[in-house]
Amino acid sequence: MRILYGVVGEGMGHAIRSRVVLDELVKRHDVQVVVSGRAHDYLAQRAGEHLRVRKIWGFTIVTEDNEVRSFRTLLQNVRGAVTGGWPRNVRAYFDLAQEFQPEVVISDFESWSYLFAVNHRLPVISIDNMQIVNRCRHAPEILRGHEADFQIARGVVKAKVPGASRYLITTFFYPPVRKRRTTLHPPVLRPEILSARAEPGGHLLVYQTYTTNAELPDLLRKTGLECRIYGLRRDLQAPVREGKLTYLPFSEQGFVDDLRTARGVVASGGFTLMGEAVYLRRPMLAEPVGKQFEQILNARYLESLGYGMSAEEITEQRLGEFLERIPDFERNLAGYSQDGNREVMNALDEALEASRGGPAGDLEDPSIA
Repeated sequence: MRILYGVVGEGMGHAIRSRVVLDELVKRHDVQVVVSGRAHDYLAQRAGEHLRVRKIWGFTIVTEDNEVRSFRTLLQNVRGAVTGGWPRNVRAYFDLAQEFQPEVVISDFESWSYLFAVNHRLPVISIDNMQIVNRCRHAPEILRGHEADFQIARGVVKAKVPGASRYLITTFFYPPVRKRRTTLHPPVLRPEILSARAEPGGHLLVYQTYTTNAELPDLLRKTGLECRIYGLRRDLQAPVREGKLTYLPFSEQGFVDDLRTARGVVASGGFTLMGEAVYLRRPMLAEPVGKQFEQILNARYLESLGYGMSAEEITEQRLGEFLERIPDFERNLAGYSQDGNREVMNALDEALEASRGGPAGDLEDPSIA
């Protein structure tokens, strides 16, 4: 089949998951990828001779001090659209319609490919972790204190890829599904994680996506533990050691090694790293990015399963409690196992076969909405 595969460029987790799925799809299908942002560079560098990767313009999110800045996000996206984003996407639209002529669209939370499918009456298959916000039921204790944020997030997620023929959701937690054509599957993991062997270690792996958290190094220093810190100093070319704190430039293999041997992980509530930590049975203290409800959801389910803790803000008390409870988290994680890659690919193969000659998905049934 000729497959148009759209990958959202905001956040690298979508690209990491899509890379694994694409590696399997190109063995049996003709695939054209459209992707925006940093995710384009990641996928383009790994594309072989049988995979085409085309850059499009996509929306971005501006964060500062671990919180989404709504007004700055709006301004940046309007500027990007009118200074070249929309014309680039229009050119890509007509090129793909004339040259590639896809038969089906797969979207990893990406809107351009979805709109292409709607305009050409093509079936759409959704693969991502975000749809769990809208397509599952969540207990009141999971939502407590963020009910309004949940309603806003659910509306945004619902509008992103509506009416797909199938929704394959990757997750390590399993709330009740409330909508048809929806199935839950374990996380899709990159080969580097699948081949990693977890070993007990004494250090904390710290991953921060924002650089203005001036208090975090002092909090980490007070633990007396070795801390290997990624992301807090983005321009590093070599490791910088300050006592027991080591600031590291990003290295995929180095990061995986530090993850598989970590005593614990301190990071945001992003799904990809959380799923990898759970797979490798590493306890995690998650501090979700403010106003990112999906991260809040991930972190609260992590805590409810006893795999780690959620923190609206990392404090000395919260960090100390996490370290004390690591043996409990390790016991809870000991029984975790999964084969998400196989499960997702089997489900995707079934969805692709069912989509042959079919139209795009039908409208949502209001009785289950």
